[in-house]
Amino acid sequence: MKQPSLKDFLNRKTEEYNQPSFIKDDPVSIPHLFKKLQDIEIAGFFAAVFAWGNRTTIIKKSHELMQAMDMAPHQFVLQHADNDLKKLLSFKHRTFNTTDLLYFIEFFKFHYTKHNSLETAFTLGMNPKDATIENGLARFHHYFFSLEDVPNRTRKHIATPEKNSTCKRLNMYLRWMVRNDKAGVDFGIWKNISPAQLICPIDLHVARVAKRFNLLPRKQIDWQAAVELTECLRKLDPNDPVKYDFALFGLGVMEKF
Repeated sequence: MKQPSLKDFLNRKTEEYNQPSFIKDDPVSIPHLFKKLQDIEIAGFFAAVFAWGNRTTIIKKSHELMQAMDMAPHQFVLQHADNDLKKLLSFKHRTFNTTDLLYFIEFFKFHYTKHNSLETAFTLGMNPKDATIENGLARFHHYFFSLEDVPNRTRKHIATPEKNSTCKRLNMYLRWMVRNDKAGVDFGIWKNISPAQLICPIDLHVARVAKRFNLLPRKQIDWQAAVELTECLRKLDPNDPVKYDFALFGLGVMEKF
């Protein structure tokens, strides 16, 4: 009997995890609480930025923040009065504290006063011909911290390829916003970035699985590793390489592969 190919195996695992049943135990459940484009964008951004450590805690803290913003994050960032910010002053998640949160809200107010979608913040530095999202992520970092009086401590919460970070959480966020496969997990609400330009989110679990399948030659887990992994996944699906994030994550985290 013929052995299934790596592509067949990973396609099967992708389908297994890329299901609506995946949502409730994953940070992607937070943007799924909303219907309005801007609410999905803001809720997703916070959930992605908070996404390190225990998933139950990430979901709980993200939900707590959304409730503090009256379950209407877009309206909150645009219309809050100073008094409304008082209920956010006790918010903390790991190393993310009130100082960081207030800057994020200031940035969102600045951006959404001028733009309808957060997508424009990620496409500022991009050319449609760019092979990957790299220039977009680098420019986004500069744009995000372009306001006056940026708290120095807040910079650590937004990664950039210019510092050779894997940018795992931003790449995951972009997967949520850009991929559009009708499976129900990812939103596919951004149209000016192609799924082919996305970079696979990588952490120790994903890297471990990728190395077992010879999809990642590089030892260090950094931006270059994320690019190399994605290049290998492109050979399996050039138009949508990051769909395999579901398979690699599921095998690594759920199945301890």
